[in-house]
Amino acid sequence: MRELRVETEHPYIVHIGRGAVGLLGQHYRDLLAAADQVVVIADSRVAELHLPQLFEALADFQPKVFRVPAGEEAKSAETFMDCHSFLLTENCSRNTVILAFGGGAVGDLAGFVASTFMRGVPFVQVPTTILAHDSAVGGKTAINHPLGKNMIGTFYQPHAVVYDADFLQTLPENEIRSGMAEVIKHAFISNEGWLDELLAYEDLSKMFGQGLEGHLEKGIAVKSAIVEEDEFEGGVRKFLNFGHTLGHAIEAHLGYGKLTHGEAVVLGMAYALELSESPQLPRFLNWAKANRYPLMLLLDMPFDELLPYMKKDKKSTAAALNFVLLEAVGQPFMETITEQRAQAAYGKLRKTIKEMI
Repeated sequence: MRELRVETEHPYIVHIGRGAVGLLGQHYRDLLAAADQVVVIADSRVAELHLPQLFEALADFQPKVFRVPAGEEAKSAETFMDCHSFLLTENCSRNTVILAFGGGAVGDLAGFVASTFMRGVPFVQVPTTILAHDSAVGGKTAINHPLGKNMIGTFYQPHAVVYDADFLQTLPENEIRSGMAEVIKHAFISNEGWLDELLAYEDLSKMFGQGLEGHLEKGIAVKSAIVEEDEFEGGVRKFLNFGHTLGHAIEAHLGYGKLTHGEAVVLGMAYALELSESPQLPRFLNWAKANRYPLMLLLDMPFDELLPYMKKDKKSTAAALNFVLLEAVGQPFMETITEQRAQAAYGKLRKTIKEMI
């Protein structure tokens, strides 16, 4: 079992490994036993697959379960209010503990619900996807607005992250791609040797086992170090958004849930590498092509259709677009980009992709 301590204003442990869910009834028995209610907000698809294992770990605490739509559909204002209605109907109180059970979307939703129900109740992240190695750590919670992704939310740290690697065995191929996008993002902003190791994988499914857990631990360590330095995203934490300005724009443009978050971020990282004039771009595009990331989608999305969403990005201002770029691997920085430069780079990237596909 791997453990990392996240030193935020309210420190907590991330547990990673097979069978980690059993720690809920051991390490966190006092927290759960003191609660008047234990409520699981669960991704409906994950609940069908893995709820029995979670119930076994929570057998002493009689949890109540509220199922929400799978994936990004969960991050709506309607589902957010439905969660609050469930908590009120079940007579929950400030002594209730919420568990987020699912991928990044449910973690974002349940964390936001926990941060706002009666002005805040404890919650525990129980992630079930590779992507959630990023989203479950750091305390960002949010739901989406039709005009922008993650525009309504809070900073609210979990009491723990219990990351059971057994749950990853049932992930579909597109969710493996989605999760590994955030792993490789962490490598781009931190460590060239690690990046080289990841870019050598032409079949991500071969990474499962101890190798995958090691990569997840490295990703969490990168994120936790940045979060510890800048918990509320006033400075270096923005570097974690490498690839996300265009990625979020693509998700909003296509409609949330039409493309996985990580697949959109891979397109966004390619664009950020183009803006950076990075020598890593050709190798990254070859890796993305080998692992069946949907690079060709950029050919169907004109720049003018994505620009309004990029202007609503939280790093941008009314007058300019702000991107996380790379001086080199492990050396991210923020730069203000004119619309003209942004459009020219987008056109150049689309031309490169068209030639290689």
